[in-house]
Amino acid sequence: MVDYVFLGDSGLKVSNLIFGNWLTHGSQVEEEAATASVHAALDAGITTFDTADVYANGVAEEVLGRALAGVDRGDLEILTKVYWPTGKKRHNDSGLSRKHIMQSIDRSLKRLGTDYVDVYQAHRYDVETPIEETMQAFADVVRAGKALYIGVSEWTAEQIKYAHDFSKELGFQVVSNQPQYNMLYRVIEPEVVPMSERCGLSQIVFSPMAQGVLSDKYEIGKPLPAGSRATDEKGGARTIQRYLSDEILQAVADLKPIADELGITRAQLALAWVLQNDNVAAAIIGASRPEQVNENVKAADVVIPAELMARIDDVLFDVIIDDPSLTWENAPHERPEIRLG
Repeated sequence: MVDYVFLGDSGLKVSNLIFGNWLTHGSQVEEEAATASVHAALDAGITTFDTADVYANGVAEEVLGRALAGVDRGDLEILTKVYWPTGKKRHNDSGLSRKHIMQSIDRSLKRLGTDYVDVYQAHRYDVETPIEETMQAFADVVRAGKALYIGVSEWTAEQIKYAHDFSKELGFQVVSNQPQYNMLYRVIEPEVVPMSERCGLSQIVFSPMAQGVLSDKYEIGKPLPAGSRATDEKGGARTIQRYLSDEILQAVADLKPIADELGITRAQLALAWVLQNDNVAAAIIGASRPEQVNENVKAADVVIPAELMARIDDVLFDVIIDDPSLTWENAPHERPEIRLG
């Protein structure tokens, strides 16, 4: 059963499973199926929905807005993001400048069909805009009532400290970080999680199932399943590639006895694992069919005993990625390329 947890040191509660529409709504999945999945999430008790202006260049926000139309806004928590190039992708259509933030929040609200978002997230750190400018713009967005809280995504520990310190000076709260985190990819554990705890942020994690690799979908020596993320040429195949080595697939296969012992699937084991880790408030799940939502929700009730958590670490020991420098190395070191003029 879905639970509701405080986000960071704030008074805002979110569902511990969050429905996200990256790589699905507006691109991979027809709108009718997307809407059915959103309604399945609502029926399962999920109240928190995560999207971004860059997903399908705004179309994902539009699809989510239409899917949620008619639902009491006070019963929902809607999260979106700003940073990557959107719209016409001209010289001011990316980054965290005041201009881009102020334009983007209004465009996102219009697409979502709402007066405010609960958490407005910096989708990456902008190395080309002074942090003071970015945080002042976020403060003004909050004061205007267009966002209740601010979050970040894939920021380093040092950058999170910047966000915390400036937000305190300016009188608003940064409540969350949205990193990639799963059994295989644990780069936030050494530095980002301790800093987040000190600064009062929670993790809202994406890719808790490593793009589906931590399920039983991919097997050594077998063709990639038709219609899976690994065969999606619109972005899914690129994002999943790092996890498709024989070594990783064998380690994932070796998790099956642990999942069987708990009476759950490997996908549910992966979700339960992230929810059980310190500083994780919620895990983002995606779905192209309502049945996937219903299966994922079962993980919210699972408690993995300490001895099985240790066994998971033993099974995956050789394939765990936990270098904290990867958060910085994988981040953009300049704004993405855009059209000139």
